[in-house]
Amino acid sequence: MNVLFITADQWRGECLSCLGHPVVRTPNLDRLAADGVLFTRHFAQATPCGPSRASLHTGLYALNHRSITNGTPLDARHKTLASLVRQAGFDPVLFGYTDTSADPRTLPPDSPWLRTYEGVAPGFRVELRLPEAEEAYFEHLEARGYGRLAYDEIYGGGFLQPAPFRAEDSITAFLAGRFLAWLDRQRAGEAWFAHLSFLKPHPPFVAPEPWFSAVRPEDVPPPVRAATVEAEAALHPWLAAHLAQPVKGTAVPGGGAVDRRAILSDAALARLRAVYYGLIAEVDHHLGRILEALARRGELERTLVIVTSDHGEMLGDHWMLGKSGFFPQAFHVPLIVRHPEGARGARVDAFTEQVDLMPTVLEALGLAVPLQCDGRPLSGFLTCSKPDRWRRAAHWEHDFRDIVDRTYETALGLPSDDCALAVRWDGRHAYVHFTSLPALCFDTAADPGWSSSIAGLPERAAEVLEQAQAMLSWRMRAAERRLTGCALTERGVVGRYDPL
Repeated sequence: MNVLFITADQWRGECLSCLGHPVVRTPNLDRLAADGVLFTRHFAQATPCGPSRASLHTGLYALNHRSITNGTPLDARHKTLASLVRQAGFDPVLFGYTDTSADPRTLPPDSPWLRTYEGVAPGFRVELRLPEAEEAYFEHLEARGYGRLAYDEIYGGGFLQPAPFRAEDSITAFLAGRFLAWLDRQRAGEAWFAHLSFLKPHPPFVAPEPWFSAVRPEDVPPPVRAATVEAEAALHPWLAAHLAQPVKGTAVPGGGAVDRRAILSDAALARLRAVYYGLIAEVDHHLGRILEALARRGELERTLVIVTSDHGEMLGDHWMLGKSGFFPQAFHVPLIVRHPEGARGARVDAFTEQVDLMPTVLEALGLAVPLQCDGRPLSGFLTCSKPDRWRRAAHWEHDFRDIVDRTYETALGLPSDDCALAVRWDGRHAYVHFTSLPALCFDTAADPGWSSSIAGLPERAAEVLEQAQAMLSWRMRAAERRLTGCALTERGVVGRYDPL
Protein backbone atom coordinates (compact mmCIF):
# COMPACT_ATOMS: atom_id res chain seq x y z
CA MET A 1 0.00 0.00 0.00
CA ASN A 2 1.12 3.55 -0.79
CA VAL A 3 0.66 6.39 1.71
CA LEU A 4 -0.06 9.98 0.65
CA PHE A 5 -0.10 12.16 3.77
CA ILE A 6 -1.07 15.76 2.96
CA THR A 7 -1.18 18.81 5.21
CA ALA A 8 -2.29 22.28 4.15
CA ASP A 9 -1.10 24.85 6.68
CA GLN A 10 -3.54 26.92 8.79
CA TRP A 11 -6.81 25.54 7.30
CA ARG A 12 -9.91 26.07 9.45
CA GLY A 13 -11.99 22.97 10.04
CA GLU A 14 -15.29 24.28 8.69
CA CYS A 15 -13.77 25.46 5.40
CA LEU A 16 -15.08 22.72 3.12
CA SER A 17 -18.03 23.18 0.82
CA CYS A 18 -19.25 19.66 1.67
CA LEU A 19 -19.75 20.97 5.23
CA GLY A 20 -22.00 23.75 3.94
CA HIS A 21 -19.61 26.69 4.16
CA PRO A 22 -21.34 29.71 2.56
CA VAL A 23 -18.48 30.76 0.25
CA VAL A 24 -15.66 28.19 0.29
CA ARG A 25 -15.60 25.90 -2.74
CA THR A 26 -13.63 22.65 -2.49
CA PRO A 27 -15.02 20.34 -5.20
CA ASN A 28 -12.03 17.99 -5.23
CA LEU A 29 -11.98 17.47 -1.47
CA ASP A 30 -15.76 17.10 -1.57
CA ARG A 31 -15.32 14.23 -4.03
CA LEU A 32 -12.59 12.71 -1.87
CA ALA A 33 -14.90 12.89 1.15
CA ALA A 34 -17.67 11.22 -0.86
CA ASP A 35 -15.20 8.47 -1.73
CA GLY A 36 -13.76 8.15 1.78
CA VAL A 37 -14.45 9.26 5.34
CA LEU A 38 -15.00 12.84 6.50
CA PHE A 39 -14.20 13.64 10.14
CA THR A 40 -16.13 16.71 11.28
CA ARG A 41 -14.76 17.09 14.83
CA HIS A 42 -11.04 16.69 14.25
CA PHE A 43 -8.61 18.78 16.30
CA ALA A 44 -4.97 19.73 16.34
CA GLN A 45 -3.11 19.17 19.59
CA ALA A 46 -1.13 22.40 19.88
CA THR A 47 -0.13 25.64 18.23
CA PRO A 48 1.85 27.08 16.49
CA CYS A 49 3.25 25.00 13.59
CA GLY A 50 6.19 23.28 15.27
CA PRO A 51 4.32 21.94 18.32
CA SER A 52 1.35 20.86 16.20
CA ARG A 53 3.52 19.00 13.71
CA ALA A 54 5.47 17.40 16.57
CA SER A 55 2.18 15.81 17.64
CA LEU A 56 1.40 14.79 14.07
CA HIS A 57 4.75 13.08 13.57
CA THR A 58 5.08 11.42 17.00
CA GLY A 59 1.48 10.66 17.99
CA LEU A 60 2.15 12.47 21.28
CA TYR A 61 0.28 15.21 23.08
CA ALA A 62 2.33 18.34 23.67
CA LEU A 63 2.34 17.53 27.38
CA ASN A 64 4.46 14.50 26.46
CA HIS A 65 6.61 15.55 23.50
CA ARG A 66 7.31 19.00 25.04
CA SER A 67 8.36 20.62 21.76
CA ILE A 68 6.00 23.40 22.74
CA THR A 69 7.13 26.45 20.72
CA ASN A 70 8.62 27.05 17.29
CA GLY A 71 12.23 26.37 18.18
CA THR A 72 11.78 24.06 21.18
CA PRO A 73 13.80 20.92 20.33
CA LEU A 74 11.99 17.65 19.77
CA ASP A 75 13.59 15.07 22.06
CA ALA A 76 15.47 12.53 19.92
CA ARG A 77 14.08 9.64 21.99
CA HIS A 78 10.63 10.13 20.45
CA LYS A 79 10.03 7.85 17.49
CA THR A 80 8.53 9.54 14.44
CA LEU A 81 6.11 8.12 11.92
CA ALA A 82 8.72 8.43 9.17
CA SER A 83 11.46 6.74 11.21
CA LEU A 84 9.25 3.73 11.99
CA VAL A 85 8.06 3.46 8.41
CA ARG A 86 11.67 3.64 7.21
CA GLN A 87 12.63 0.83 9.58
CA ALA A 88 9.90 -1.22 7.91
CA GLY A 89 11.51 -0.81 4.49
CA PHE A 90 9.76 2.24 3.05
CA ASP A 91 11.57 5.35 1.81
CA PRO A 92 9.43 8.22 3.21
CA VAL A 93 9.89 11.37 1.15
CA LEU A 94 9.04 14.95 2.06
CA PHE A 95 7.77 17.79 -0.11
CA GLY A 96 7.61 21.00 1.93
CA TYR A 97 8.52 21.12 5.61
CA THR A 98 7.86 19.61 9.04
CA ASP A 99 9.17 22.43 11.30
CA THR A 100 10.90 19.93 13.56
CA SER A 101 13.42 21.64 15.83
CA ALA A 102 16.47 19.42 16.18
CA ASP A 103 17.68 17.99 19.49
CA PRO A 104 20.95 19.90 20.18
CA ARG A 105 22.34 16.93 22.12
CA THR A 106 22.57 14.92 18.91
CA LEU A 107 24.43 17.49 16.80
CA PRO A 108 27.82 19.22 16.81
CA PRO A 109 27.77 22.80 18.15
CA ASP A 110 28.36 24.28 14.69
CA SER A 111 25.50 22.40 13.00
CA PRO A 112 23.30 24.70 10.86
CA TRP A 113 20.26 22.82 12.16
CA LEU A 114 20.80 24.53 15.52
CA ARG A 115 20.09 27.93 13.94
CA THR A 116 16.59 27.20 12.69
CA TYR A 117 13.35 25.75 13.99
CA GLU A 118 12.62 24.48 10.49
CA GLY A 119 14.35 21.13 10.75
CA VAL A 120 13.11 17.89 9.20
CA ALA A 121 11.41 15.14 11.19
CA PRO A 122 13.73 12.12 11.49
CA GLY A 123 13.11 9.43 8.91
CA PHE A 124 12.25 11.59 5.92
CA ARG A 125 14.33 11.89 2.78
CA VAL A 126 13.80 15.39 1.44
CA GLU A 127 12.69 15.69 -2.19
CA LEU A 128 11.73 19.36 -1.86
CA ARG A 129 12.39 21.50 1.20
CA LEU A 130 10.44 24.75 1.46
CA PRO A 131 11.34 26.65 4.62
CA GLU A 132 10.12 30.24 5.16
CA ALA A 133 12.91 31.65 3.01
CA GLU A 134 11.53 29.64 0.04
CA GLU A 135 14.84 29.63 -1.88
CA ALA A 136 13.82 26.74 -4.12
CA TYR A 137 10.58 28.49 -5.04
CA PHE A 138 12.28 31.80 -5.79
CA GLU A 139 14.72 29.97 -8.07
CA HIS A 140 11.71 28.42 -9.79
CA LEU A 141 10.18 31.86 -10.38
CA GLU A 142 13.47 33.09 -11.81
CA ALA A 143 13.57 30.13 -14.18
CA ARG A 144 9.99 30.94 -15.22
CA GLY A 145 11.06 34.39 -16.38
CA TYR A 146 10.22 36.64 -13.43
CA GLY A 147 13.83 37.54 -12.65
CA ARG A 148 15.39 37.25 -9.22
CA LEU A 149 12.62 38.70 -7.06
CA ALA A 150 12.98 39.60 -3.40
CA TYR A 151 10.51 38.33 -0.80
CA ASP A 152 8.79 41.72 -0.52
CA GLU A 153 8.42 41.95 -4.29
CA ILE A 154 6.53 38.67 -4.31
CA TYR A 155 4.47 39.01 -1.15
CA GLY A 156 4.52 42.70 -0.22
CA GLY A 157 1.06 43.42 -1.61
CA GLY A 158 -0.51 41.02 0.83
CA PHE A 159 -4.26 40.49 0.60
CA LEU A 160 -4.83 43.95 -0.90
CA GLN A 161 -3.91 43.09 -4.50
CA PRO A 162 -3.41 40.05 -6.72
CA ALA A 163 -0.05 38.30 -6.62
CA PRO A 164 2.58 39.40 -9.17
CA PHE A 165 2.82 35.89 -10.62
CA ARG A 166 0.55 33.66 -12.67
CA ALA A 167 -1.62 31.02 -11.01
CA GLU A 168 0.45 28.24 -12.56
CA ASP A 169 3.55 29.70 -10.89
CA SER A 170 2.28 29.92 -7.28
CA ILE A 171 4.07 28.11 -4.48
CA THR A 172 1.10 25.73 -4.26
CA ALA A 173 1.35 24.90 -7.96
CA PHE A 174 5.13 24.54 -7.62
CA LEU A 175 4.94 21.96 -4.81
CA ALA A 176 2.18 20.00 -6.53
CA GLY A 177 4.16 19.99 -9.77
CA ARG A 178 7.30 18.71 -8.08
CA PHE A 179 5.35 15.87 -6.45
CA LEU A 180 3.69 14.93 -9.74
CA ALA A 181 7.05 14.84 -11.47
CA TRP A 182 8.36 12.55 -8.72
CA LEU A 183 5.26 10.36 -8.95
CA ASP A 184 5.81 9.86 -12.68
CA ARG A 185 9.26 8.45 -11.90
CA GLN A 186 7.95 5.77 -9.54
CA ARG A 187 7.82 2.25 -10.87
CA ALA A 188 4.37 0.75 -11.23
CA GLY A 189 3.56 -1.62 -8.41
CA GLU A 190 6.27 -0.42 -6.02
CA ALA A 191 4.92 0.98 -2.77
CA TRP A 192 5.84 4.53 -1.73
CA PHE A 193 5.26 6.92 1.17
CA ALA A 194 5.05 10.66 0.54
CA HIS A 195 4.30 13.59 2.83
CA LEU A 196 3.17 16.79 1.09
CA SER A 197 3.19 19.86 3.31
CA PHE A 198 1.53 22.78 1.51
CA LEU A 199 2.15 26.28 2.90
CA LYS A 200 -1.21 27.74 1.92
CA PRO A 201 -3.60 29.04 3.12
CA HIS A 202 -0.99 30.15 5.71
CA PRO A 203 0.14 33.82 5.44
CA PRO A 204 1.27 35.70 3.48
CA PHE A 205 -2.34 35.95 2.29
CA VAL A 206 -1.23 36.49 -1.31
CA ALA A 207 -3.20 34.88 -4.13
CA PRO A 208 -2.87 35.07 -7.91
CA GLU A 209 -5.83 35.47 -10.17
CA PRO A 210 -8.31 33.84 -10.52
CA TRP A 211 -8.04 32.83 -6.86
CA PHE A 212 -7.68 36.42 -5.62
CA SER A 213 -11.13 37.24 -7.01
CA ALA A 214 -12.72 33.83 -6.46
CA VAL A 215 -14.67 35.08 -3.43
CA ARG A 216 -16.24 38.53 -3.16
CA PRO A 217 -15.53 40.35 0.11
CA GLU A 218 -19.18 41.32 0.44
CA ASP A 219 -20.14 37.61 0.52
CA VAL A 220 -17.88 36.45 3.34
CA PRO A 221 -19.40 35.64 6.75
CA PRO A 222 -18.71 38.19 9.50
CA PRO A 223 -16.32 37.41 12.35
CA VAL A 224 -17.42 36.07 15.73
CA ARG A 225 -16.28 38.78 18.15
CA ALA A 226 -17.25 41.42 20.65
CA ALA A 227 -18.13 44.89 19.44
CA THR A 228 -14.73 46.31 20.44
CA VAL A 229 -11.24 45.09 21.22
CA GLU A 230 -11.67 46.34 24.77
CA ALA A 231 -14.87 44.36 25.28
CA GLU A 232 -13.17 41.22 23.96
CA ALA A 233 -10.12 41.76 26.17
CA ALA A 234 -12.30 41.85 29.30
CA LEU A 235 -12.83 38.08 29.03
CA HIS A 236 -9.40 37.11 30.42
CA PRO A 237 -5.98 38.54 31.34
CA TRP A 238 -4.18 36.44 28.72
CA LEU A 239 -6.54 37.66 26.00
CA ALA A 240 -6.06 41.26 27.14
CA ALA A 241 -2.27 40.87 26.95
CA HIS A 242 -2.54 39.34 23.48
CA LEU A 243 -4.94 41.94 22.09
CA ALA A 244 -2.75 44.76 23.42
CA GLN A 245 -0.06 43.76 20.94
CA PRO A 246 -0.05 45.00 17.34
CA VAL A 247 -0.59 42.53 14.50
CA LYS A 248 2.72 41.72 12.87
CA GLY A 249 4.37 39.16 10.63
CA THR A 250 3.57 37.84 7.18
CA ALA A 251 -0.17 38.46 7.58
CA VAL A 252 0.52 42.20 7.34
CA PRO A 253 0.87 43.60 3.80
CA GLY A 254 4.40 44.87 3.44
CA GLY A 255 5.42 43.37 6.77
CA GLY A 256 5.92 45.36 9.94
CA ALA A 257 3.34 45.84 12.68
CA VAL A 258 -0.07 47.52 12.53
CA ASP A 259 -2.84 48.29 14.98
CA ARG A 260 -5.28 45.39 14.99
CA ARG A 261 -8.27 47.75 14.74
CA ALA A 262 -7.01 48.80 11.31
CA ILE A 263 -6.16 45.42 9.81
CA LEU A 264 -9.27 43.88 11.37
CA SER A 265 -11.72 46.65 10.43
CA ASP A 266 -14.84 45.32 8.74
CA ALA A 267 -13.68 46.26 5.23
CA ALA A 268 -10.06 45.07 5.58
CA LEU A 269 -11.08 41.83 7.26
CA ALA A 270 -13.64 41.06 4.56
CA ARG A 271 -10.92 41.36 1.90
CA LEU A 272 -8.48 39.29 3.98
CA ARG A 273 -11.06 36.56 4.51
CA ALA A 274 -11.97 36.52 0.83
CA VAL A 275 -8.33 35.95 -0.14
CA TYR A 276 -7.95 33.25 2.53
CA TYR A 277 -10.95 31.40 1.09
CA GLY A 278 -9.52 31.86 -2.40
CA LEU A 279 -6.23 30.30 -1.29
CA ILE A 280 -8.19 27.30 0.02
CA ALA A 281 -9.85 26.95 -3.37
CA GLU A 282 -6.41 27.06 -4.99
CA VAL A 283 -5.05 24.28 -2.79
CA ASP A 284 -8.16 22.22 -3.55
CA HIS A 285 -7.54 22.72 -7.29
CA HIS A 286 -4.03 21.30 -7.06
CA LEU A 287 -5.15 18.46 -4.81
CA GLY A 288 -7.51 17.62 -7.65
CA ARG A 289 -4.53 17.38 -10.03
CA ILE A 290 -2.82 14.98 -7.64
CA LEU A 291 -5.87 12.77 -7.15
CA GLU A 292 -6.44 12.64 -10.92
CA ALA A 293 -2.82 11.58 -11.45
CA LEU A 294 -3.19 8.77 -8.92
CA ALA A 295 -6.36 7.56 -10.62
CA ARG A 296 -4.77 7.80 -14.07
CA ARG A 297 -1.83 5.66 -12.93
CA GLY A 298 -4.20 3.14 -11.35
CA GLU A 299 -2.71 3.81 -7.92
CA LEU A 300 -5.64 5.37 -6.10
CA GLU A 301 -7.03 1.95 -5.26
CA ARG A 302 -3.85 1.00 -3.41
CA THR A 303 -3.08 4.34 -1.74
CA LEU A 304 -4.04 5.49 1.74
CA VAL A 305 -4.85 9.19 1.29
CA ILE A 306 -4.96 11.53 4.30
CA VAL A 307 -5.70 15.26 3.98
CA THR A 308 -5.59 17.50 7.03
CA SER A 309 -4.00 20.68 8.43
CA ASP A 310 -1.56 21.38 11.24
CA HIS A 311 -3.90 23.93 12.88
CA GLY A 312 -6.57 26.50 12.11
CA GLU A 313 -6.66 30.29 11.80
CA MET A 314 -8.55 32.83 13.94
CA LEU A 315 -9.30 34.91 10.82
CA GLY A 316 -10.52 37.94 12.79
CA ASP A 317 -12.69 36.02 15.24
CA HIS A 318 -12.30 37.45 18.75
CA TRP A 319 -10.20 40.24 17.17
CA MET A 320 -7.39 37.77 16.51
CA LEU A 321 -5.31 36.61 13.54
CA GLY A 322 -3.15 33.51 13.53
CA LYS A 323 -3.36 30.55 15.87
CA SER A 324 -2.52 31.65 19.40
CA GLY A 325 -4.76 31.10 22.40
CA PHE A 326 -7.55 28.72 23.31
CA PHE A 327 -10.46 29.32 20.93
CA PRO A 328 -11.47 26.34 18.73
CA GLN A 329 -11.02 28.24 15.46
CA ALA A 330 -7.25 27.83 15.91
CA PHE A 331 -7.44 24.07 16.56
CA HIS A 332 -10.38 22.62 14.62
CA VAL A 333 -8.99 21.30 11.31
CA PRO A 334 -10.28 19.26 8.37
CA LEU A 335 -9.62 15.55 8.07
CA ILE A 336 -10.51 13.34 5.13
CA VAL A 337 -9.18 9.78 4.91
CA ARG A 338 -9.60 7.45 1.97
CA HIS A 339 -8.50 3.89 2.69
CA PRO A 340 -8.38 1.57 -0.34
CA GLU A 341 -10.55 -0.94 1.53
CA GLY A 342 -12.43 1.53 3.70
CA ALA A 343 -15.89 3.04 3.80
CA ARG A 344 -17.19 5.35 1.09
CA GLY A 345 -19.06 8.55 1.84
CA ALA A 346 -19.05 8.10 5.63
CA ARG A 347 -19.16 11.02 8.04
CA VAL A 348 -17.74 10.79 11.56
CA ASP A 349 -18.87 13.27 14.22
CA ALA A 350 -16.92 11.68 17.10
CA PHE A 351 -13.98 13.62 18.55
CA THR A 352 -10.77 12.73 16.74
CA GLU A 353 -7.31 14.22 17.14
CA GLN A 354 -4.04 14.57 15.26
CA VAL A 355 -2.39 12.05 17.61
CA ASP A 356 -4.64 9.43 15.98
CA LEU A 357 -3.03 9.75 12.55
CA MET A 358 0.33 8.10 13.27
CA PRO A 359 -1.38 4.98 14.75
CA THR A 360 -3.79 4.94 11.80
CA VAL A 361 -1.01 4.91 9.21
CA LEU A 362 1.07 2.33 11.07
CA GLU A 363 -1.88 -0.02 11.48
CA ALA A 364 -2.84 0.38 7.80
CA LEU A 365 0.68 -0.70 6.86
CA GLY A 366 0.55 -3.69 9.18
CA LEU A 367 3.09 -2.19 11.60
CA ALA A 368 2.96 -2.19 15.39
CA VAL A 369 1.71 0.98 17.08
CA PRO A 370 4.23 1.96 19.77
CA LEU A 371 3.10 2.50 23.35
CA GLN A 372 4.51 6.01 22.93
CA CYS A 373 1.42 7.06 20.96
CA ASP A 374 -1.29 8.97 22.82
CA GLY A 375 -3.77 8.45 20.00
CA ARG A 376 -5.59 5.41 18.66
CA PRO A 377 -6.05 4.12 15.11
CA LEU A 378 -9.07 5.43 13.23
CA SER A 379 -9.49 2.08 11.49
CA GLY A 380 -12.84 1.38 13.13
CA PHE A 381 -14.28 4.61 11.77
CA LEU A 382 -12.82 3.83 8.35
CA THR A 383 -14.94 0.66 8.28
CA CYS A 384 -18.03 2.30 9.80
CA SER A 385 -17.66 0.57 13.17
CA LYS A 386 -16.96 3.00 16.01
CA PRO A 387 -14.14 1.75 18.24
CA ASP A 388 -14.95 0.79 21.82
CA ARG A 389 -14.40 3.32 24.62
CA TRP A 390 -13.65 6.19 22.28
CA ARG A 391 -12.80 9.60 23.74
CA ARG A 392 -15.67 11.86 24.72
CA ALA A 393 -13.87 15.17 24.26
CA ALA A 394 -11.17 16.92 22.29
CA HIS A 395 -8.03 18.33 23.91
CA TRP A 396 -5.51 20.93 22.87
CA GLU A 397 -2.71 23.02 24.38
CA HIS A 398 -0.95 26.32 23.78
CA ASP A 399 2.31 27.39 25.39
CA PHE A 400 2.69 31.16 25.18
CA ARG A 401 6.14 31.52 26.68
CA ASP A 402 8.51 33.82 24.79
CA ILE A 403 12.06 32.86 25.71
CA VAL A 404 13.63 35.53 23.50
CA ASP A 405 11.49 38.65 24.02
CA ARG A 406 9.52 37.60 27.13
CA THR A 407 6.36 39.24 25.80
CA TYR A 408 3.81 37.45 27.97
CA GLU A 409 6.17 36.92 30.87
CA THR A 410 6.49 40.71 31.15
CA ALA A 411 2.87 41.59 30.44
CA LEU A 412 1.45 39.03 32.87
CA GLY A 413 4.25 38.89 35.45
CA LEU A 414 4.76 35.16 34.96
CA PRO A 415 7.80 32.89 34.78
CA SER A 416 8.13 31.11 31.43
CA ASP A 417 7.09 27.74 32.84
CA ASP A 418 3.77 29.25 33.94
CA CYS A 419 2.90 30.50 30.44
CA ALA A 420 0.70 27.61 29.34
CA LEU A 421 -2.92 26.66 28.87
CA ALA A 422 -4.84 23.47 28.09
CA VAL A 423 -8.39 23.01 26.80
CA ARG A 424 -10.92 20.20 27.03
CA TRP A 425 -14.14 20.46 25.00
CA ASP A 426 -16.82 17.80 25.13
CA GLY A 427 -19.38 19.50 22.89
CA ARG A 428 -21.34 20.93 25.81
CA HIS A 429 -18.66 22.53 27.97
CA ALA A 430 -15.21 23.90 27.22
CA TYR A 431 -12.80 24.10 30.13
CA VAL A 432 -9.64 26.22 29.74
CA HIS A 433 -7.00 25.76 32.40
CA PHE A 434 -4.08 28.18 32.79
CA THR A 435 -1.03 27.26 34.85
CA SER A 436 -1.12 30.48 36.87
CA LEU A 437 -4.06 32.51 35.56
CA PRO A 438 -7.80 32.17 36.23
CA ALA A 439 -9.54 29.25 34.55
CA LEU A 440 -12.32 29.72 32.03
CA CYS A 441 -15.34 27.52 31.45
CA PHE A 442 -17.90 27.97 28.70
CA ASP A 443 -21.36 26.50 28.33
CA THR A 444 -20.90 26.08 24.58
CA ALA A 445 -24.41 24.77 24.05
CA ALA A 446 -25.83 28.12 25.20
CA ASP A 447 -22.77 30.18 24.24
CA PRO A 448 -21.32 28.76 20.98
CA GLY A 449 -19.13 31.84 20.53
CA TRP A 450 -17.26 31.21 23.79
CA SER A 451 -17.94 34.77 24.88
CA SER A 452 -18.92 34.48 28.57
CA SER A 453 -17.23 32.26 31.15
CA ILE A 454 -19.26 30.46 33.82
CA ALA A 455 -16.16 29.92 35.98
CA GLY A 456 -16.59 31.86 39.21
CA LEU A 457 -20.38 31.75 39.14
CA PRO A 458 -21.48 30.05 42.39
CA GLU A 459 -24.55 28.53 40.79
CA ARG A 460 -22.38 26.85 38.09
CA ALA A 461 -19.58 25.67 40.40
CA ALA A 462 -20.51 21.98 40.12
CA GLU A 463 -20.28 22.09 36.31
CA VAL A 464 -16.89 23.77 36.40
CA LEU A 465 -15.56 21.28 38.95
CA GLU A 466 -16.72 18.37 36.80
CA GLN A 467 -14.89 19.78 33.78
CA ALA A 468 -11.70 20.43 35.78
CA GLN A 469 -11.75 16.87 37.10
CA ALA A 470 -12.25 15.51 33.58
CA MET A 471 -9.19 17.44 32.38
CA LEU A 472 -7.11 16.11 35.25
CA SER A 473 -8.20 12.57 34.37
CA TRP A 474 -7.19 13.15 30.74
CA ARG A 475 -3.74 14.30 31.73
CA MET A 476 -3.31 11.35 34.10
CA ARG A 477 -4.31 8.86 31.40
CA ALA A 478 -1.89 10.51 28.95
CA ALA A 479 1.10 10.20 31.28
CA GLU A 480 4.29 8.52 29.99
CA ARG A 481 3.59 4.83 29.33
CA ARG A 482 6.51 3.42 27.36
CA LEU A 483 7.67 1.19 30.23
CA THR A 484 4.70 1.27 32.58
CA GLY A 485 2.99 -1.71 30.96
CA CYS A 486 5.73 -4.17 31.82
CA ALA A 487 7.35 -5.56 34.94
CA LEU A 488 10.58 -7.38 35.72
CA THR A 489 9.81 -10.67 37.46
CA GLU A 490 11.51 -13.94 38.30
CA ARG A 491 10.14 -15.20 35.02
CA GLY A 492 11.67 -12.26 33.17
CA VAL A 493 9.96 -9.29 31.57
CA VAL A 494 6.18 -9.53 31.63
CA GLY A 495 4.09 -7.19 29.49
CA ARG A 496 4.93 -4.86 26.64
CA TYR A 497 7.35 -1.99 26.31
CA ASP A 498 8.70 0.22 23.54
CA PRO A 499 12.21 -0.64 22.36
CA LEU A 500 14.87 2.05 22.38
